[in-house]
Amino acid sequence: MQSFQIPETAILEKSYTREDWQRGYESLTQEFDYWIDDIEGEIPQELQGTLFRNGPGLLDINGQRLHHPFDGDGMISRITFVNGRAHFCNKFVRTEGYLAEQKAGKILYRGVFGTQKPGGLLANIFNFKIKNIANTNVIYWGDKLLALWEACEPHLLDAYTLETLGKEYFNGVLSEGEAFSAHPRIDPNCIQDDGAPCLVNFSIKPGLSTTITIFELDPTGKVLRKQAHSVPGFCFIHDFVITPDYCIFFQNPVAFNPIPFALGIRAAGECIKFQPNQPTRIIVIPRFPKGENTGIKILETQAGFVFHHVNAFAVGNEIYIDSICYDSLPEVEPDSDFRQVDFDAGFPGQIWRFHLNLQDETVERNLIESRCCEFSSIHPDHVGRAYRYIYIGAGHAETGNAPLQALLKIDLESGERQLWSAAPRGFIGEPIFVPRPNAQTEDDGWLLALVYDAAHHRSDVVILDARDLAKDAIARLHLKHHIPYGLHGNFTSKIFVAN
Repeated sequence: MQSFQIPETAILEKSYTREDWQRGYESLTQEFDYWIDDIEGEIPQELQGTLFRNGPGLLDINGQRLHHPFDGDGMISRITFVNGRAHFCNKFVRTEGYLAEQKAGKILYRGVFGTQKPGGLLANIFNFKIKNIANTNVIYWGDKLLALWEACEPHLLDAYTLETLGKEYFNGVLSEGEAFSAHPRIDPNCIQDDGAPCLVNFSIKPGLSTTITIFELDPTGKVLRKQAHSVPGFCFIHDFVITPDYCIFFQNPVAFNPIPFALGIRAAGECIKFQPNQPTRIIVIPRFPKGENTGIKILETQAGFVFHHVNAFAVGNEIYIDSICYDSLPEVEPDSDFRQVDFDAGFPGQIWRFHLNLQDETVERNLIESRCCEFSSIHPDHVGRAYRYIYIGAGHAETGNAPLQALLKIDLESGERQLWSAAPRGFIGEPIFVPRPNAQTEDDGWLLALVYDAAHHRSDVVILDARDLAKDAIARLHLKHHIPYGLHGNFTSKIFVAN
């Protein structure tokens, strides 16, 4: 695995080859359980806890290729750090759909992002049954390990064995099939709960008007508050942000035509079209309605598309939201092959700051980072609060669109940037910032990331000093295999290793 020391002049034209990048999208069919012994550097003794990751582990069913990786079955990876050592375990979430397709040896369900059942139109027309693939995020909360997929209820897992225990309904708060987003935010200091942390999440029920439901859970996993609001129009919302007083959603300017989906011609995700002439609507919902602060506000800004946000914070009646924005929605075409994507033809994700004045109901926006970037992480104590540092996956080059090969640290106060790159043959997923015990500064901690190493067709767990990404990695933990490119995950100070 090469590191950032490679000068840009040594990487001609592109910092990657498409063939290298494509190999990270091969299925991993095996499940492993082992101590990681192939290590460069040393694991910090202070780093104690567990990193959980989720993502599509299967990109085909018995050789039948999925149309899009987001349709792949969820696979949990667990890396446990204890006393200077690390243990790896991975296991597929045993959803109803996963078990059925593994038994049948073929695709049985239509996928949201384009996968169709074999058999053409007759096999897909008026077939609305979508499997819960549990592939987007995994979080340990309330002494429960939950695999999340935004269109359905979570799956409950055994944190020690990763066995699937069933579906989680939070003591009847969720009904069967009810959505529970894959992007919860943890308020580190909830003003409504005497400073205790709480998990805030949402669900979307789209239609001609859309219902947004907000859930707040205490540290035991009990749902303390639930509220629902109807907003005009169709919503395609993957992520949101919080402040101590508000939940904020970006209603991207898209339209949904259900007819091709119903007729079996297209998948649901292929029926969503970006509307460049329509505004992006920013929906601001009070978390604790009282007094004058009871109703939602909807503000408008120029069109763009947001999958993920970095963070938000409030100053009086003004809210600042840092988001990863695209010029338009990267649409999924029916006859396309995601492995043949032309990065040069796409729009890079960039970080923009949105400045909301709730009193004047105005929005201003300013560019923070023009480099291609996605999948951000911040210090957990600064969620919903003013903060200084952003850590994010980034392109190796300063300009253009490209796969993520680097980790970028942005100092919002000084403007300084630091870059650690795995180019030319390394490809990076979402980083996770882990504070050092008894840290005195916001950036005193480690940055953990999975890096696919195309040279050896394996993945590495990389540990960086979050204070200085210009230094080489503290440790590289070489796995015995690759992990297909994943989506989201979380770190907990709890230690899980099966006996």
